[in-house]
Amino acid sequence: MPFFLADIGKLIDAGGPVLLLIAGLLLVMWTLVFERLWYFHSTLKREAAEVLARWESRPERRSVRAHQVREALISSVGLNINRNLSMIRALIAIAPLLGLLGTVTGMIGVFDVLSLSGSGDARSMAAGVSRATIPTMAGMVAALSGVFANTYLRRVADREQQMLADHLTMDH
Repeated sequence: MPFFLADIGKLIDAGGPVLLLIAGLLLVMWTLVFERLWYFHSTLKREAAEVLARWESRPERRSVRAHQVREALISSVGLNINRNLSMIRALIAIAPLLGLLGTVTGMIGVFDVLSLSGSGDARSMAAGVSRATIPTMAGMVAALSGVFANTYLRRVADREQQMLADHLTMDH
């Protein structure tokens, strides 16, 4: 077995089963992030070109009806641009809460040791303390990585939607 898998196993043992939930959340969140990146760099260009071609093929672009068609085209692409961004934000919000769940379960372990031993032996409480702090750290790291990714994706989404609106001119 590679050495890093053994280290990951030790970390999960030290942090408790909540770390597996945080790892699953992180996997889903980053899968959605990479899906959005893929969409922005491949599919969006094709969709924008199709919408632009539809708009340019219209003989008339100044009437109220043309304005409504333009807004509908921008909105339909905007829905695709913003897909999964709210899910990414929700996962970012859940990550620290799962870390807090790990903190609570770890502290329950500390209190269990205290109730069984009747004393504040530091060695016997160490496992519970690490089980309390490691998930907190993991939840925060997961949330922070998601915040940076979400900020970038949000900025790209806003820019792409604005660029599409700028290209659909109502000049003739």
